[in-house]
Amino acid sequence: MAEAYMIPTSVKEVEKLGWDWIDVILFSGDAFVDHPSFGTAVIARWLQKWGYRVAVVPQPNWRDDLRDFRKLGRPRLYFGVNAGAMDSMVNHYTASKRLRSDDAYTPDGRAGARPDYAVSVYTRILKQLYPDVPVVIGGIEASLRRLTHYDYWKDCLMPSVLVSSGADWLCYGMGERPMLELTRAIEADRKPSDMRRIPQLAFRMSGRCRTEGAVFLHSYECCLKDKKAFAENFNIIETAANMLNPPVLVEPVGDGYVQVNPSYPPATQEEMDSFWDLPYTKLPHPRYKGHRIPAYDMIKFSVTTHRGCFGGCNFCTIAAHQGKFIQSRSEDSIIREIRDMTSLPGFAGNISDVGAPTANMYGMRGRDPELCARCRRQSCLFPAPCRNMDRSHERLLRLYSRIASVKGIRHAYIGSGIRYDLFLDEKGYVDDSSEAYLKELILEHTSGRLKVAPEHTEDNVLRLMAKPSFALFERLRGEFDRIVARSGRKCELVPYFISAHPGCGMREMEKLSRNKALRGLYMDQVQDFTPTPMTVSSVMFYSGIDPKSGKSVFVERDIEGKRRQKSFFFKKH
Repeated sequence: MAEAYMIPTSVKEVEKLGWDWIDVILFSGDAFVDHPSFGTAVIARWLQKWGYRVAVVPQPNWRDDLRDFRKLGRPRLYFGVNAGAMDSMVNHYTASKRLRSDDAYTPDGRAGARPDYAVSVYTRILKQLYPDVPVVIGGIEASLRRLTHYDYWKDCLMPSVLVSSGADWLCYGMGERPMLELTRAIEADRKPSDMRRIPQLAFRMSGRCRTEGAVFLHSYECCLKDKKAFAENFNIIETAANMLNPPVLVEPVGDGYVQVNPSYPPATQEEMDSFWDLPYTKLPHPRYKGHRIPAYDMIKFSVTTHRGCFGGCNFCTIAAHQGKFIQSRSEDSIIREIRDMTSLPGFAGNISDVGAPTANMYGMRGRDPELCARCRRQSCLFPAPCRNMDRSHERLLRLYSRIASVKGIRHAYIGSGIRYDLFLDEKGYVDDSSEAYLKELILEHTSGRLKVAPEHTEDNVLRLMAKPSFALFERLRGEFDRIVARSGRKCELVPYFISAHPGCGMREMEKLSRNKALRGLYMDQVQDFTPTPMTVSSVMFYSGIDPKSGKSVFVERDIEGKRRQKSFFFKKH
């Protein structure tokens, strides 16, 4: 493994390292924080581990003479580009399409440090300045825009970001393995035809695709003319994203096509550990001394336990980016990170989050792997939990016990979301570990409020969200109240809801606001639905069609109507 160093971001820092070349230069829409919760740091440290010299240009100025794009010169291998930890349009605009006044991923929360559609803007500039240097795009913005997608902010279908950006390669999902293989391939000057077989990459080609066994989608142009074609495309794309052994996908566009190769298999526990066993400082880059990065403040004392989510919510992009199958770190790896955390500046013994997309999916998998390999379900929980899924929380409880025994740890909170349908069903607790988990979660791992997300109360809306019946939340509230009453402690249950989701009108919001099961609860957690690329819900929003059933769906597209839905809730409480 190469000697660890602080990833350079300037000419002076490169010169201090004595480098006369840089292998890979990464451009990012975020400030550079050397923490595993930030994808730029993960890829930089991962490539560093394998001996590559990596530099980062965070939040380059795209408005001036482009000096930020020139300052480090030409890399030996390629440029990498991402928009940051969020899609730049979600980062910039509210669900009402109003410009946000701050940016949590920028020093001091300052807005305006990245452009709209940052991946395309950065890539076009680099292609203009260095037309012969490959550009590889990745991160959440590129990943979820890898094929034809609905863009809420332009209110239209857009082609793959490979078309709008002109990038040579797109790495989707979690990028350690594909990026390492691609880096080695570029370094070895492998044949383009050979490189086009690398898993988890997408690329654009002219002419007709002749890839054997590929699944062909409707063309971008066909989707523009026919909303049903777009909905049909999405069904195929989503099914492939949820498969253990997906096919190659090909989508014609213009005089050529975009090809999306199958993803790597889910990372093993050993591979997951290796992604975290890297020399992160866990700090913002020294260039930000004296400045606060709000997103870092939120996660600096957090620990990620796993990747992936098999919940399959229709409005969520997690499975499309991280995958459906849970990829867990070992308990030893997590404990090592926590022990190291105790020496970080400002750490007072409180871990803000031991979690992941869904905190209580840690270690969960199907009992029979062969059944999982053949499965095509979007969700392992909806419309009913899969009988093959092992929902035991025993391993998670053992992990919590080990964390509590680490010297210097006072509290380990669970800030990530939890799925209560993992431990409750219509009959009660799922298994012997379920009640013990809920009790420990409430009494030991919250700071006084347990936040959960029923999302709505009305079954017709919940079905379109792919969420369980609200009756399950009512059962959760009963168990919560019983545990809190017996403990003598003060603790609140805080439900989250979504307004203006496809299928939801004023009638549904009125019923939500009057639901008796919500009386006495802290009720200000209502989020206006934002259609984000590559979700079932965004397809419904654009097309007015449920892509699963083909039936028409009511959609509130008027901005004022969306505002009324959200504000109505508060008027009734």
